Amino acid sequence: MMELTFKTSLKCSGCEAKVKPFLDEMKQIEKWSADLSVNPKTVTVQGQNLNVQEIIATIEKAGFKAELV
Repeated sequence: MMELTFKTSLKCSGCEAKVKPFLDEMKQIEKWSADLSVNPKTVTVQGQNLNVQEIIATIEKAGFKAELV
């Protein structure tokens, strides 16, 4: 299983709720979590054959910025 961490522009649990359906829709992501207690805020995804650009595009589609850490 691969694990990737992205710094994001998420700010709160409301932002996390907005990005949730987008990440949940991605079949290659088995599990993901947002850490809103650190700065910058991060999203960590786990799964098989993860595509960095595809994950970034999905987070951006939800209205947030993302960059691989």
